[in-house]
Amino acid sequence: MTNDTLARILDKAALDAQPVAQLSLTHTFDENTAYAIQEELLACRYERGEQFVGIKLGFTSEAKMKQMGVNDLIWGRLTNRMLIENGGTLSLSDFCHPRVEPELCFLTKKDIDRELSLDEAHEYIEAVAPALEIIDSRYKDFKFSLEDVIADNCSSAAFVVGEWHDAVPDLSHLTIELIVNHKVVESDTSAAILGNPWLSVCHASRLAAKYGQEFPAGSYLMAGAATGAVYLQAGDLVKARVRLLGEAGFSVE
Repeated sequence: MTNDTLARILDKAALDAQPVAQLSLTHTFDENTAYAIQEELLACRYERGEQFVGIKLGFTSEAKMKQMGVNDLIWGRLTNRMLIENGGTLSLSDFCHPRVEPELCFLTKKDIDRELSLDEAHEYIEAVAPALEIIDSRYKDFKFSLEDVIADNCSSAAFVVGEWHDAVPDLSHLTIELIVNHKVVESDTSAAILGNPWLSVCHASRLAAKYGQEFPAGSYLMAGAATGAVYLQAGDLVKARVRLLGEAGFSVE
């Protein structure tokens, strides 16, 4: 099958909210091909009028990289259709088996067209906010290989962004809590994101440049999960609370 055909299998699975078998069970492909399939997958969304609005990173914890047997981050694209208004509602019927995780989100203030150093990163960021990412593998039983998850846009499904704040130089020691139905169910500090969330800007710039993805001013950058992900259920009230930055949240129907 062509990359386009494989991408359309995943696109249909997302549209129908019906998971499919892992592509790697019947097709052998490497990481670069997986990203080519991801690009075709996003082309399907763009054909329907969706617009690129940013990038999300995955495997931003050393433990997760070791678990998957990899030594680099993975990344996916975000579209305007994925953005849920802060305090808005998510419908379970739109997803296969969604989970949620708390993050930080950066807002870019300059076009990024090359890999940035840590010293440069601050110049390219306008603001930072508490955020939630909803991940939803389009594969049955939420099981996949590295190549599978990359092809599936790294399980990108939806995201919520809270109030923007000035992006101060030190973001490494903020308590981040995932709260479901008024109970803290996961908690860690922002140091769980690569040891320093600003490194997410560097890695996102590197990966975007490597794969030819334009990363314009005004884009979102979801820096990566600070805790484990939690399954969503109908009726859930979900919040991410970040010390000094406030909250982002949504409800589930």
